[in-house]
Amino acid sequence: MFELLKAGGILMVPIVACSILALAIILERIWTLRASRVAPPQSINELWRWIKKKELNGRKLKALQASSPLGRILAGGLINAKHGREIMKESIEHEASQVIHELERFLNPLGTIATITPLLGLLGTVIGMIKVFAEIQLAGVGNAGNLAGGISEALITTAAGLSVAIPALVCHRYFIRRVDELVVNMEQEAIKLVEVVHGDREIDVEGA
Repeated sequence: MFELLKAGGILMVPIVACSILALAIILERIWTLRASRVAPPQSINELWRWIKKKELNGRKLKALQASSPLGRILAGGLINAKHGREIMKESIEHEASQVIHELERFLNPLGTIATITPLLGLLGTVIGMIKVFAEIQLAGVGNAGNLAGGISEALITTAAGLSVAIPALVCHRYFIRRVDELVVNMEQEAIKLVEVVHGDREIDVEGA
């Protein structure tokens, strides 16, 4: 592996660095964007039970706030529910914007890696071909070993860049879709909470 990296030239260093960073981001986002962590059903069901039995208090609101990103959004709305529907909705939107920002964390760097690694590979290809033509100019086409070295450098960097970019791009698209799904789910729960608190909707007895 080291010989392969060495044969790829200096541009293999940023490509390898991008691959390590992309892997770290992917693993961290897989762990962070789990539905059981972002919007755990048990926390929501417990909240409905508290509301139905009129057991909601400051201590339980703090517990809800600390339980999950969705709990933080709902707690933000409940804290200001007494000030009316519009203030409650504004509080929910304020908390939701911060939560969404955290859910999208590191996705821009992952997208950047997916974009620049093929370009680094292409740059390596260009540099390798320049070396080939420089060798041809100096020694002609008789030195096949030197020509093969330049062509090998060009092919290795291209392959390495694409090998990093393709999974990074796939994961980037997947995580964007995952965040969208989580946001829709949290939005539905927030709307339901506003309607329940202000008497426009009954709590589902089975869910509660």
